[in-house]
Amino acid sequence: MGMGMALSLLRAGHVVHGLDISTERMEAFRAEGGAEGSLAEALAASSILVCVVLNAAQTREVLFGEAGAAAHLPEGAAIISCATIAPSQARVFASEASAKGLHYLDAPISGGAVKAAQGALSIMASGTPEAFAAAQPALDAMAATVHPLGDEAGAGSAMKAVNQLLAGVHIAAMGEAMALGVSQGLDPARIVEVISASAGTSWMFENRGPHVVEGDYTPRSAVNIWPKDLGIVGGIAGEAHLPVPMTEAALSQFKAAAEAGDGLIDDAAVIKVYARAAGLTLPGDD
Repeated sequence: MGMGMALSLLRAGHVVHGLDISTERMEAFRAEGGAEGSLAEALAASSILVCVVLNAAQTREVLFGEAGAAAHLPEGAAIISCATIAPSQARVFASEASAKGLHYLDAPISGGAVKAAQGALSIMASGTPEAFAAAQPALDAMAATVHPLGDEAGAGSAMKAVNQLLAGVHIAAMGEAMALGVSQGLDPARIVEVISASAGTSWMFENRGPHVVEGDYTPRSAVNIWPKDLGIVGGIAGEAHLPVPMTEAALSQFKAAAEAGDGLIDDAAVIKVYARAAGLTLPGDD
């Protein structure tokens, strides 16, 4: 998603420096017009840093680690932090950024790689009015919708947890439902066609079901994302003494998929957990 967001910023006319652990992605970014120069020089000249990483540990390393970006940004710069993390961790990062004279926007994203490339993400954002104002030029370029959720970091991450609960459960339910249909001799393509026009559908069913039909598990969103994200949901719920049995059931299926070696492929592969248990043949199986 980070590549699509960076390209959206370029299209909006911003000077954009990028950093990725992948040499190939860095070369592709520069080929699209990404700015050259050293990281330290780029940070010193930047008014906004968009941090798009996997989790809280990576966010901390990028922002506040030994070679962290926060030490090089000019005072008053905005950090737009997009990882799915616990609300309590977002508040800690906001406090640390503030101590360095920086604005921190807790800004988890939704929409996937396609929406990121279109500059049409949904961003669930919380932070001070000053953080919103400082980040606005980048938000305008990257998002179709920005949902302001208050003046304190953490609310954005809480809303993302609600979204991830639903998304993870819906993907697991897609796998379970399609496996049930296949077990009864139904054609996977017909399952997607009929259920997509019926009350039981969901956005995730309509998006992930075709991956199963095509036998295409090229990772748009990998299985390994879900043990992390649903684990965050479970941790938040535990702090609130809130039972989340459906989250726990979905989490167990994603863990089973990862343990079976499917962690790096598309999350629609959660259906393979059901297929293996029932001895089902899915599209694309040899």
